[in-house]
This record gives sequence, structure tokens and C-alpha cells, in this order.
Amino acid sequence: MDRAKRFLSGFALAVVAVLAAAAPVGAKGDPTGAATIGTDPNAAVNFAWVLITAFLVFFMQPGFALLGAGLIRAKNTVNYLTKSFMDFCMGALGWWVAGFALMFGGAGAIVGASAVQGAGDGNPLIGLSGFFLTGDAYDVTTATFWLFQMVFAATAATIVAGIVAERMKINAYLAYSFLVTALIYPIYGHWMWGAGWLWTLPFGAGARDFAGSGVVHAVGGFVGLAGAIMVGPRLGRFVEGKSPTKFPGHSIPLVVAGTFILFFGWFGFNPGSTLAATDLRISVIAVNTFLAGTTGAVAALYWSLARTGKADIVLACNGSLAGLVGITAPCAYVAPWAAVVIGAIAPLVMIATNNLVELLKIDDAVGAVGVHAGGGLWGLLAIGIFADGTYGGVSGLVVGETGQIIAQLINMGVVTAWSLGTGLLVFAAIKYSPIGLRASRQEELSGLDVPEHGTDAYPAEVAGTAR
Repeated sequence: MDRAKRFLSGFALAVVAVLAAAAPVGAKGDPTGAATIGTDPNAAVNFAWVLITAFLVFFMQPGFALLGAGLIRAKNTVNYLTKSFMDFCMGALGWWVAGFALMFGGAGAIVGASAVQGAGDGNPLIGLSGFFLTGDAYDVTTATFWLFQMVFAATAATIVAGIVAERMKINAYLAYSFLVTALIYPIYGHWMWGAGWLWTLPFGAGARDFAGSGVVHAVGGFVGLAGAIMVGPRLGRFVEGKSPTKFPGHSIPLVVAGTFILFFGWFGFNPGSTLAATDLRISVIAVNTFLAGTTGAVAALYWSLARTGKADIVLACNGSLAGLVGITAPCAYVAPWAAVVIGAIAPLVMIATNNLVELLKIDDAVGAVGVHAGGGLWGLLAIGIFADGTYGGVSGLVVGETGQIIAQLINMGVVTAWSLGTGLLVFAAIKYSPIGLRASRQEELSGLDVPEHGTDAYPAEVAGTAR
């Protein structure tokens, strides 16, 4: 106890010292916005656009919460909702402490076709300034960009909650949430959106990912896969000599409601990544987003009808999300017809990925690896195939250019290796630390809600029929 108190006291003093040292330069930049308006008359509308789309992306958090809660058993609902709420809270602190600095403290922030000046010094591998949001803390441009990028980081973090649901300790998950937004997500993100080495690859226009199929979704999906490997499958999921046991979710209404909310939030995710309402490509991006999401749902539903004769609404919802993930990287670079093709293929990639995960006896409780890791890689590849050269100088195979697909393939390999490798390291460190990773057998059998949170999500008579 004394050692813990000394550690916390020392940590608090260190934080205070860093903030105090940065305080004298805290008013740099444009603290009132007057200079920005004077230089660019369109700044106000673009600021409003970025902030509104950031709020839309933030609203995706309840979508993830409802979707994941509906896909798991009733006895773990409070635990899942707690993780979904707290991961973006912990993630916000990780982003404030180090994530923003590591991702955007260097050569600049790359979004869409333009470079946005970053917070300070850095190199193609990592950003080196802006820790604790100091230096330009009062600058209105920095503040707007910080918030927009924070909600993207939170999206990557929350993807993991569903994959490792029903058996991971809450304290372990909170530790992961901080580390993924402080370290894993921003370092890879810097390589892409921080004008890092992937963005400047000498193939095509360099690796591209307009709104985050790789940066957000593949990172979250592969880190979640690492977590599932390290924590192990749920009790009874894989029994020797038997087919894998299915654990049906307890609330289809929550699944559908969560999917609707996520779909709605995607109109902030993709069009918002222009960082400008004056970039009228936002209309094409919105149409492409809509078409890919709807096509993904249709393709998945008809797949279920062809395979089982039943219209599976859960598969349709996940198919829609796979289509949305798939279009997130190429949404600005492709025509609407290509968005339909991308959306139609995405559920097939999702199903194949989830089948492979199950074949390897890795337990993904909600099928998110297929949606986000599989769909994310497909989105990166789709740029190299379907980009038609009408935006940002990005041209793929559809117009006879081969360089772009090389850059995209390199990016696919890098995001897979980085996210899976660092995810394994982080979850291994937590597993073998005093925190530990997995709940006890008894807690898992009874459900994590009461042991870890002291409450049930539903009255006993309801929960007893849904467990």
C-alpha cells in the first residue's frame, strides 16, 4: 500500500511538473480564432463541419454499446456496457497524455488529399511534441483537430470490447483502453495520417486510407484478435470432438438499434474526414458510404437465405457494417458503382475471416474480427483496385495504374503485423501483471455483471430466461 501511494504521488508530481513547464507557452497559436477568420473567411463553416462530424462519430459509441450488448448473453450486459462507456473515457486520457503527440506531433496530419500542419517536431516514424495537449492548447485549430481525431481513436479502442466479451476482467480492459490510444493506434496512425513513411511510399500516390479502414478498423480488429488469443475462448465454446458451441445474443432489438446508430454515425466518419465543408466531394463520399452499407446488408441477407433458407437479421447487420468498413478507406476515391461492388464483397470477406478465426479455435464473441480486420483490409485493397484518379491523384487498376495497389498491399501487411504484434505484447503484459487478464471460472459461469459491478442489467425473472 505504501509503495502504491508513493508511486501515485510521484506520478502526480511528474504530471504537474510537465504541465507547469508547458504553461508559459500555453497561449501560442490563435486562442480566439480571430487570426484564423481573418486569413480564411471559410474557417467558421469548416470548423462547424469538423465539430459536428466529430459529434456524429462520438454518437457511434452508443451504437457499439447497444450492438455488442445485444450480441452477448444477458448475464454479461452490465459488464459490456461498462467497458463500452469506459473505453472512450480511458482512451481520451491516453490520447491527451501521449496519443495525439505521437500521431500528429511530427510532419503534419494527412487527411483526405491535403496536409494539415501538425503540432510540432517529429519524423516519419513518430511525432515528438504536443504531449498533454500543451504548447498549442488554446489554439482553436489544434483543439478542433484534437477532438475530431480523439473520437476516431475511441472507435478503434471500442472495437475490442465485443471480441473479448464475457471473460475479460474490467481492470484489464481499462488498462488496454489507455494503452491502445496512447501507443498502438497513434504510432501506426502517424505512419499514415501523420505524413509518415507509409504515406510517402514511392508507389502510386503512396499508401492511402481516406477515413480509416486500416488506421481505425483494422487496428481495432487485429488488436482485438490478439486479445482473444491471449484471454482464451469462453468456457464451453470449443469442446474436443464437437462442433463449436454457439452462444446466441440475448437481444435482437439492441443489435438492430445499435446498427442503425452506427450507420448514421458513419456519415460523420467518412464525409467528415475532408476536414472541410467547402470540399464538396463530401456529397460523393456520403453517397458511396450509403451505397456500400446498404449493399453489404443485402448481400449478407441473401447469403443467409441461400445457405439456410432463413433471413438472418444479425448477419445482415454485420454485413452492413462490413460494407461500411470496406468503403471507409476508398470512399473519396471511387465512383458509386464501385462502392456497390465494394459493399457486396465486404460481407463475403467478413464471413470468410470469421470462419477462419473459428477454425483456429479463437473465440470472437460478436464476429467483429471479420467486420473490422477483414473488412478493413478489404477497404485498403479496394483503393488499389477501384480508385479512378478523380480525387487526390489516387489511381488504381480500374484506370490501368499498378503502383497504387503495391502501396496498398504494403500497408495491409504493416497494419496486420503492427496491430497483432503490439496487441499480443500489451495483452501478455497485462496477463502476467498483478492485474491479470481473465475473470475466474465461477465469475464467468455466473456472469460478470454481479461479481464485477454488483448489479444485473435486468430483473431476475427476465435475466433467468435470457442467460
